[in-house]
Amino acid sequence: MLDFETTVRARHSVRQFLPTPMTNAQIREVAEDARRSPSSTNTQPWSVHIVSGETLARLKKRIMEKFEQGELCPDFAYDQSKFDGIYEPRWREFYKEMFAANGVTRDDSEGRKKITRRNAEFYDAPHAAFLFMPDVGDGNVNAASDMGMYSQTFLLSLTARGFGGIPMLFLAMFADVVREELGISPDFKLLHGIAFGYPDKDAPINQFRSKRASVDETVTFYE
Repeated sequence: MLDFETTVRARHSVRQFLPTPMTNAQIREVAEDARRSPSSTNTQPWSVHIVSGETLARLKKRIMEKFEQGELCPDFAYDQSKFDGIYEPRWREFYKEMFAANGVTRDDSEGRKKITRRNAEFYDAPHAAFLFMPDVGDGNVNAASDMGMYSQTFLLSLTARGFGGIPMLFLAMFADVVREELGISPDFKLLHGIAFGYPDKDAPINQFRSKRASVDETVTFYE
């Protein structure tokens, strides 16, 4: 088990997994860590659905079909263009460097589509967690905040135990498909998914690290 500082600084989004599955006991240990995440008034709004094996294979197939047809059904609106000002250069640089890490140039439309398609393939991960939250109207912001803390704890636990994961907003674009396949009530909304398993440490793409703004750029200190 890694120490805290090593865990936090080693965590990164894994974009190529080995086919070797984790055991049920290993997955449960990660879930045990994650359930201790902070929660406003202890509501613990997370409803987590972990899929593997044949269930994951069916979901991959259905999501791929919807992706190829361009049929999206997200529960929440997401508009990248809203992140302008100081935020726009960050996400533009991320895409530029991530595509470059895959050996894809800006004018290679087919290469870029292939990389996007990898999302629908879950980066070959043997497991995926779908994070649903109850639709509580005006309380959705608080619930989403709790969900974010759960996600981070889940991801850090994976890293500390020698596994890896990647939070995927892409999977939230197919909320109706996931709900139907898993028999989940429409009262629960899909925030995002996490593909996870053993990282393929030899895959070049797993050497890619997105940049982070400095503490001085993001934190203001008062005395």
